[in-house]
Amino acid sequence: MIGVDDAVEPVVAALRAESPDLVFNLAESFGGKSALESSVAGLLNLLGLRYTGSSPAGLLLAGDKSLSKKVLSFHSIKTPKFATLYRGAVDWAGDISFPLIVKPPQEDASLGISAQSVVTDLRDLFNRIGELQSTFQQPVLVEEFVDGREFYVGVLGNVNAHALPVIELDFSGFPVGVPRIASWEAKWGDDGAGAGAQFAGTRSVFPADVGTSLVQRMQEVAVEAFHALRLRDYARIDLRVTENEEIYVIEVNPNCYLERESEFARAAAEDGMTYEALIARIIDLATARYAR
Repeated sequence: MIGVDDAVEPVVAALRAESPDLVFNLAESFGGKSALESSVAGLLNLLGLRYTGSSPAGLLLAGDKSLSKKVLSFHSIKTPKFATLYRGAVDWAGDISFPLIVKPPQEDASLGISAQSVVTDLRDLFNRIGELQSTFQQPVLVEEFVDGREFYVGVLGNVNAHALPVIELDFSGFPVGVPRIASWEAKWGDDGAGAGAQFAGTRSVFPADVGTSLVQRMQEVAVEAFHALRLRDYARIDLRVTENEEIYVIEVNPNCYLERESEFARAAAEDGMTYEALIARIIDLATARYAR
């Protein structure tokens, strides 16, 4: 294991000392900044090392939600209408309407997303924009809030990428009146302590009431998004599905969590793959890319 913190030299020295055949790249940030995730893959490229997962280009595209949405839209893959703003300047402004959800576009793991992220009027919108710009020092993504069910679809592979069984983030136990979103509190608990009403009110399940046709469509959209953003080896695609079964991509995670209890590993297990086989498969996929 080689830790990636906020200094380049120790990482380079450790990698050169190990001289690995393949690096299993699990780095999600550099110096605590999610936006620099792609720089770690770039460093591995500069050192001439082979590694698992997406390239710097794929990590950069998927890591910036604003860029992702533009690319997905180009490929006719549905994503909520949006606008991006920074300190009064408008980078992009679509035809959007309330309710809206306000996010920092270059953060991961629901950083900066809370119940207050969903806004219904201009006053709350401007207040939230100001808070995020002060905290994260980056543009703010404002997109239409899609009211519906939330699903996660893992994708494994490269040229013949394969979608894993669909998992739903079930909000049925969520507190009444709180927007049903995967907020920081819902994912990690109040103060990140794994406790609280939102954390207790969510669970990841394999949905039993979703028809085969809709499941197949969600899997197709996930694979299309995977290829549109030029991802490699594995990723998790987050979707929202309306009552009319319209499918929207809300986030793409090229370096998703791979621990045994993660949605990705559980989906692989549901697909008949042991955890050890999953890790071996990712290694095989990466190795095959470099063998071409």
